[in-house]
Amino acid sequence: MKRLVLIFCFTLLGTAALQAQSGLRVGANIGLPVGDIEEVSNFQLGADLAYMVGVADMLYVGPKVGYTRFFIEDIDSEFGDFEIDDPAFLPIAASGRVSLVRGFFFGADLGYAVGLNDGNDGGFYYKPQAGFNFGKIGLILSYTGISVDGGSFDAINLGIEFGL
Repeated sequence: MKRLVLIFCFTLLGTAALQAQSGLRVGANIGLPVGDIEEVSNFQLGADLAYMVGVADMLYVGPKVGYTRFFIEDIDSEFGDFEIDDPAFLPIAASGRVSLVRGFFFGADLGYAVGLNDGNDGGFYYKPQAGFNFGKIGLILSYTGISVDGGSFDAINLGIEFGL
């Protein structure tokens, strides 16, 4: 009887952890720029809004929209000091996640990041991620990549996500 009760409790906990992935998710992240942008930017901020739907036992998919901005340092050159606008993007993507045991998950976002600045045409957007859900709150480690003509905007991110 004790085994049956324990199995029931663990099944219930597992189901609750899986259900925490579904529904509206709101997140925020901070990032360390890497790659092409690393030399002129030292900080990145982002926010996301996603609606995840369970399509299989441990698979969740849905649309995602966000905002990401790379903060540019003052640029010194042989031609003098000058400022440029901080590159900002509006990522519009499809998001997918695979839940693993005890709240761990892996996922990816794929889409297009619309450039929000003059001269910023945007580009292909991708964001692989891994995280852990503590019920309605999740902690996420991710890599943001935006491929644009002539380079890329990349960052390693740490974020928090809330289920509504």
